[in-house]
Amino acid sequence: MTITIGELADGFYLADDGSGIPEDKRDNVFEAGYTTTEQGTGFGLSIVKQVVEAHDWEISITESAEGGARFEVTNVEVSRVESEQPQSE
Repeated sequence: MTITIGELADGFYLADDGSGIPEDKRDNVFEAGYTTTEQGTGFGLSIVKQVVEAHDWEISITESAEGGARFEVTNVEVSRVESEQPQSE
């Protein structure tokens, strides 16, 4: 599986080329304990959503260009800081 991270106008996205998340399940995956596998705990995306909401951001799921899942985190304020170049002597 390949993960792609990219910039959005007001946030960022993470996309993969996996099997994706069906549209009718996209709201469920953020519920604590929701899993589709016996090995899963169902807590990973629930924790992600809690972190996102703690920052007053938003998260949504769409389909990636490769047919996998794409998680978009928006409403993110980004401050760009110019790095200072060391002064030569």
